[in-house]
Formats: sequence, structure tokens, C-alpha cells
Amino acid sequence: MIRSLPLMPLLAPTAPAGAGCARKGSCGLPSTGLDEATRARVATHPCYNQDAHQYYARMHLAVAPGCNVQCNYCNRKFDCVNESRPGVTSRVLTPQEALAKVAYVAAKVPQLSVVGIAGPGDPLANAKRTFHTFELIARDFPDLRLCLSTNGLRLPENVDRIVNLGIDHVTITMNHVDPQVGAGIYAWVAHDGRKLTGVEAAQVLLDHQIAGLRALVAAGVLVKINSVMIPGINDTHLQEVARLVKAEGAFVHNVLPLISEPEHGTQFGLTGQRGPTARELKDLQDTCEVSDGPGLMQIMRHCRQCRADAVGMLGADEGESFPPELYLAQGVANEPEQRQGVRAEIEQRRAELAVLRDERGIATDGAKPEDVVLVAVASTGGGRVNQHFGRAEEFWIYEAAPGWARFVQVRNVRRFCSGLLGCDDDPSALGKLVEMLSDCAAVITADTGPRPREALEEAGICCITVGDEAEGPDSVVEVAVEAAGVALVPAAAVMAGVA
Repeated sequence: MIRSLPLMPLLAPTAPAGAGCARKGSCGLPSTGLDEATRARVATHPCYNQDAHQYYARMHLAVAPGCNVQCNYCNRKFDCVNESRPGVTSRVLTPQEALAKVAYVAAKVPQLSVVGIAGPGDPLANAKRTFHTFELIARDFPDLRLCLSTNGLRLPENVDRIVNLGIDHVTITMNHVDPQVGAGIYAWVAHDGRKLTGVEAAQVLLDHQIAGLRALVAAGVLVKINSVMIPGINDTHLQEVARLVKAEGAFVHNVLPLISEPEHGTQFGLTGQRGPTARELKDLQDTCEVSDGPGLMQIMRHCRQCRADAVGMLGADEGESFPPELYLAQGVANEPEQRQGVRAEIEQRRAELAVLRDERGIATDGAKPEDVVLVAVASTGGGRVNQHFGRAEEFWIYEAAPGWARFVQVRNVRRFCSGLLGCDDDPSALGKLVEMLSDCAAVITADTGPRPREALEEAGICCITVGDEAEGPDSVVEVAVEAAGVALVPAAAVMAGVA
């Protein structure tokens, strides 16, 4: 007999008492509809607030090596420096080493706002190490928010301890609500001394995930759900996951793409399971977001699928800059006043940009206009268009229309130029980059060289640069995107009519 937690009727979800959602609709929309207490809780969290990820840093502590679930998309590595994906780290830390690393990073990266534990295994399968680490950080760095990511198998038994430690942001990875689907995603689940497989394993995991989600929501913890999109296995099923987790009071849903390169050594990678294209991912995110009734769910669209030892801004991992010989050998002063000062400067800048958007009548949420175009932006953060085309390693994709500019996706690209003159001579490299952006009506950068400009324009993509005005109001991302929408949406509508 398998011991699992019984599912309560899904049509009678737990009321999200204390979860801060004082309105109908999505709890995941950080800028509207939230009570002030919840707004404050997500204001500086780069994963729970898309705007915050342009300004605030996070760090992950790799203190949890063991795992109780084997996902077909995961291959944990403990001495890996050249892969950027979940489940890998350069070093597994002890709780004391983790504390020393937090102290050193906080001194060098004062915009640090969140410390999380997400692996390389499952934090709750290593509960003693995980909670001791959190105890040390909460004691010495009470101004840093604590965050935990788990597969959920041992979540119900640990909810009280999570709450008592003040861990108020928890991520649960949920890839199915139908055990038949889950059977194709997990090789095994270790539970009560047994290694379960197939539908049996998927049902036990699901039971514990939902029980844990309900308990967290009832305790007022903000819950993010991560779901890996696996084409042909759960891609058409994730809309049902969105419906359920929204009904149960989850704060936000992060639908992220399968990473399945064969060199990573995962089961899916070795068997040729492909990941989704950028367009397939966006289509599914859009579908989950606009689902009817209880499925209405705000989607996290800026996830970078971080390593278990990631440090810094999302999209700009600086983990290699903090080797153990630095943080273990050098004592540093804990200066919360410095961090508070940096946060005050950041919030002043965010407020100024919000005023500018309001003055120009630019909405970033609410009802989506009927006609929009996609616009790609090269930015390193700070709310500015401030990156050259050839140096960009990612493009931020926005929906644009008159009076509208909304972030919808990050697309990673291979950097085209490595220096002032070191641009890729391989024609296929530029061609692949342009192809990735081919559904965009415009690309906005700080500057773009003649060769990529020509290639973009030949593909029908408008090339817009802000040049020397990189600090002016027209370089503000939403201002630039909305201006592109004003110019391009009418033309797109005309072309659609002709077609």
C-alpha cells in the first residue's frame, strides 16, 4: 500500500487567506490589484516582479545535493562551471560556507535582495542542511528575503518550519495534474523507503504538491509554480496545470522551456526529446494566461532558469566572480545601511520612470489592445535601452501598440560580437539571430552595425537605435517600445488587411 496524501476535491480550493490577493483575477500581477503589504513583499523580488529584475540581484546557495525525485530533464552536477541550467553548481556548500558567501556577496553586490536555496538537489530532501542555512542567514541578514524551491514531495511536513523561519516565497515545480502525463516526466520518486515509478510515482508526487500548495497559501506564503514545457508530453496539458494552481491560490505561474541538449546528459537529452521554440513557448504562456475562469493566471515571462549557485542580476550571472578562496578567506563587514541606501536609490529611479510612463500614457498591464506587434529590445537592465546589437546575449520581447508596452519573453542568443572589431564572420550566425527575431516588427538597440542592420531590414524588421540618447527619456524601454508600436501597428494592420 502506497502512503500518499488524499486529494481534496479540486472544485473546492482552499481560500487564499493571507496571500494578499484582495481582488479578482491574478495574484501574479505585481503592479496592480495588490494590497500594500503584498506589493511590498514582491517589490524587490526579481523573480516575482518583472520590473524588479531589472534592478535587484539574487543569489542561490548550493547546499542541497540529494534529491528524492528523478526528473527526465535533470542531471545534477556538483563540479560544473560551463553549463547554465538548474541542477548544476561548481561546489556544494556547508551551511557555514553558505553564510560566508552571503556575507561576501552582500558586501560586493549591495542591490542583493533575495537569497534562495534551489539545489542542486531538492532542498527539502536535505532539510537539515537547508533549514540550518536559512537560520544563519535570517539571524545575520534579516533584510534579505528568503526563498525556497522544491519538487514538493516533502513540502507538507515542512510547511510549519518554512513559515516559522520567515521564508515567504516558495516555488513548487509542478509539471502535471494527470498522473498519466506525469509518468512520462519522472523516472522515479523515492517515498517512504520505496522507489516508485510510473503512474504510481506521479500520483504520490501530485498529492504532496497540492497538499503543500494549499498549506502554504493558507499560511500566507507567496507561491510560484514552475512548469517545464515538454513538447509532445505535457505542452497541451499545462493549461490544466494553470487552472488548478490558480484555483488553489498560487501567486504566479512560470512556464519555462525544456533544456534538452544531449551534452547535459539528461534522459530527455539522450533520447532526442526536443525543447519548444521561442514562439511555441510564448503561445503556451499566452494560452495559460488567458484561460477562462479559475485558470486566469499571471505568467512569469522573464525566467532565466538559473544554476543552483547563481549570483547577481537575472541574465547576468556573476557566480564565477565569487570563488571560495575569496568568500572563505576574507572577512567582510555586514553593512545593511549600504544595502538600504542602494535600494532607496533604485526605488527613486523606478518611481521617476513610472511617472514618465504615466505622463506619456503608456500602460504595461491591464486589457491588451486588439492589435499589437512584437518588438525586441537590447538592454542590460535599469529600465534603459543600453546594449548594442552585436553584444547582446539576450533580447527582451515586448508587445507594442499605441499606449501599450508589455514585456512578454526573453530570448537568449549567441553574442554576435566579442569586442570592438571581433564580430562573427560566419554568415549563418547572423542568419540564425535574425531568424530568432523574425516575428518581431522592430529591434531597438543602443546601436547596430551596418551588416546586422542590413540583414534585419532585408527580413522586414525595422531597426531602431537610441545612440547618444541612451540616458534620455526616449531610451526608457517602455517609451521606446510604445513609440515603435505607434509607428508600426497601423502598418501591420494594413498589411494584414491586404493579406
